[in-house]
Amino acid sequence: MTKDYYKILDIPEFSTTEDIKNAYRKLARKWHPDVAGNSDEVIARFKDINEAYEILSDKVKKANYDKARKFYNYSASDRSTQTKTYNTNTTNPNHNNYKETYHTKENDKKTSFWEDIFKSHKHDEIKSPKRGEDIYSDVEISVFEAVNGTEKVINMLQTQICPNCGGRKFVNGNKCSHCKGKGEISAYKRFKVKIPAGIKHLSKIRLAEEGEKGQNGGRNGDLYLTIHIREPKNYKTDGLNILKTIQIQPTDAVLGGEVTVATLIGNVSLKISPNTKNGQKIRLSGCGIKQNNKVGDMIVTVEIQIPQDLSEEEISLYRKLRQLRERGVSN
Repeated sequence: MTKDYYKILDIPEFSTTEDIKNAYRKLARKWHPDVAGNSDEVIARFKDINEAYEILSDKVKKANYDKARKFYNYSASDRSTQTKTYNTNTTNPNHNNYKETYHTKENDKKTSFWEDIFKSHKHDEIKSPKRGEDIYSDVEISVFEAVNGTEKVINMLQTQICPNCGGRKFVNGNKCSHCKGKGEISAYKRFKVKIPAGIKHLSKIRLAEEGEKGQNGGRNGDLYLTIHIREPKNYKTDGLNILKTIQIQPTDAVLGGEVTVATLIGNVSLKISPNTKNGQKIRLSGCGIKQNNKVGDMIVTVEIQIPQDLSEEEISLYRKLRQLRERGVSN
């Protein structure tokens, strides 16, 4: 083992994740080429610091490294005891002093263990594909859009792995300029979403693979949209029925008349009968919500509105009307 990552970061083996991070930040600021210069020594030191942090900040890599490090320390001291000097018979001129290194079965086991550790570490560096996270959002539509179907354009802010550094935060020992060392970027993506007719409140629409981007070739996550149907202004719903209040003039209430009402199937002419009372309800059959081969009605509540900008002539007529009413009562 040629590098001791703990010594590079100047921390003890039992350091916590936070200790490792703090040590890395301190050294990275000190040895960053923008601060310490662009000499070969500085660049090499900065790369070692980043390499040490990459290994020690990852739980799996750190565990493999710790195993290899402990084994290396033990194996190095053990090898020194396995090398012995043998002196031959000095009276024999055909023999010279020599050193012989022998290997025991225990040594072979340790060598195998050493190879396994580094195979595991190498395998860990080849990261397996990871599926991206799912994204959840809400879309609000009106009752009319829910009944007839619609198409909505939405902009979603997505977080994705930086395409420049692949999420590693550094490129050639320098902080990635594309993601500013974050390892990921956020960007808006525009979607056209078709909402089918007859959709229900709180229904979900799934857009496959439009979620967070997968890592290491993994599949993207999905985007789930929850549909919220809002009550329209001046309308309310009661099951498949639509409730609406309309205002009419006192003259229409007394004499009768005709008003235009907007419904889901278009504008409908509503006949006001003479002597219509305030709060009276009129049913428009088949003008409600259509769903599952059933259709509701529109129930119109009449509200008599008193004009607020009467002319002097209209006020005079109202006075005359009151006089006529008073005479009728007295008779």
